[in-house]
Amino acid sequence: MTELFFAELKRTWILQRRYPIEVVGIIIVTVSIFYGLFLSARYVAGASFQLGDRLDSIVIGYVLWSLVLFVMGNVANRIQYEAQTGTLEQLFLSQFGAVKVFLIRSLAAITLQLAFVLSILLTIMLLTGSRLDFPPVLILPLITVLMGANGIAFIIGALALLFKQVSQLQVIFQFGLLFLLATPIEASTGFARVLASLLPITPSAGILRALMARGENLNLTHIAIAFINGVVYLALGIGLFRLAERQAKKRGILGGY
Repeated sequence: MTELFFAELKRTWILQRRYPIEVVGIIIVTVSIFYGLFLSARYVAGASFQLGDRLDSIVIGYVLWSLVLFVMGNVANRIQYEAQTGTLEQLFLSQFGAVKVFLIRSLAAITLQLAFVLSILLTIMLLTGSRLDFPPVLILPLITVLMGANGIAFIIGALALLFKQVSQLQVIFQFGLLFLLATPIEASTGFARVLASLLPITPSAGILRALMARGENLNLTHIAIAFINGVVYLALGIGLFRLAERQAKKRGILGGY
């Protein structure tokens, strides 16, 4: 597994080094979209435009959404690409199995992509004047985010195995996640609060906002809920992916496009 991880890490680094314009373009586009929305909101509100820590919460939700999109691309987009190039079947015939290959590939890619996400976050903070905290315990909710994001990626990957083209469905997932991650659902009460704990990545987003935007201490109950949420969605995604793999092999469409 270690050998596979470093092989995928080397592969990802070579691709990023050979196509640097793609990396720079993604960072510029991601930052430009948020800054454009920020300027539009400030223009509409006029001189009274003051967001305070709400701006910090919005920044966290948007950057977190960007990270989730990176993770989803590492699995779902790669499956569609491998199907187009005719190399998808080779991954399923490897000694590691497709699930391990895609999971390790995602972890290797995230190792480098976290630097891109940090660049996006720092640039947005510089442009908007947002001030965020970066406590060491930040790593815990970040791990739960990656677990949940990989779970969603495997769910979309399962659909890609069976239907090959799921780009439009993926767009629906992306904007749905933007709503979940950008909205402070953790501030709700009653049934809405319980529902927020069941939605993917939402508990983790709430913890990140509490730590980085409001400077609160880590709540052990909330982080436990976030870990359970991440594990459940990761297990669900891998389970559905394995089920789709068996169906694709049974129908003889694994290597087709």
